[in-house]
Amino acid sequence: MIQKAYIEKLNTEMFYIGNLDILQKRCISIVGTRHPNQYTQIKTKELSSKLSSLGICLVSGCAMGVDSIVHNSAGYENTIGVVANGLDIRYPAVNKKMIEQIELNGLMLSSFPMGHTAREYNFVQRNKSVVELGEVLIVTQADINSGSMRSVEFAKKLGKTIYVLPHRIGESEGTNYLLKNNLATAIYDIDEFVSLFGDIKNDIADEFLEFCKTNPTYDDAVLVYGTKVFEYELMGRINVLNGLISIV
Repeated sequence: MIQKAYIEKLNTEMFYIGNLDILQKRCISIVGTRHPNQYTQIKTKELSSKLSSLGICLVSGCAMGVDSIVHNSAGYENTIGVVANGLDIRYPAVNKKMIEQIELNGLMLSSFPMGHTAREYNFVQRNKSVVELGEVLIVTQADINSGSMRSVEFAKKLGKTIYVLPHRIGESEGTNYLLKNNLATAIYDIDEFVSLFGDIKNDIADEFLEFCKTNPTYDDAVLVYGTKVFEYELMGRINVLNGLISIV
């Protein structure tokens, strides 16, 4: 059921569906391109799942690409989705099932009333709210002229620390620009970064199973965890079906 409540972190009223108590958690905002490369996909999954394992709530904008990776990897009970339309409209349609799960287990927020469709200027407000909810902003991949870079502008104005994944020359020109101009800090080691927010589990087995809860592809899992995938498959701890991994 769509309701309205005053959101202290945003200093305004918002429409919502879900669990408002999640706002009491530490929150981190993660945004990025709708067309992430394989490196970004893998590292966004790893970063999101490890932050979530510490009980940190991840905030993003429910768009395709990086946003949906963040929500899915965090676990629906530990994520906040902010959209640029009325909450009676599950947009984009490709993410309808994901949004429904966040409604049931996490929290969906919108500045816009029922029936309000997504328009270009709405995304400016959506991006601002995403940034305001997190104590820091992480951008995992972005072009120079992109919504993610507008989010960076909001973060700068609010005095929030900005982190980015480093990329090769010619890729993610937006984040490379931020690094070149000392406007962001690079995440070179995900475990080291995550440890800034809490103690990472030392048990690699637990970490691997947490990763598998996101239903990664077999190739992605092997790329991140190597032979651990084969070991757990042989032990019967995971299933591989149609190229996707699930926990038994």
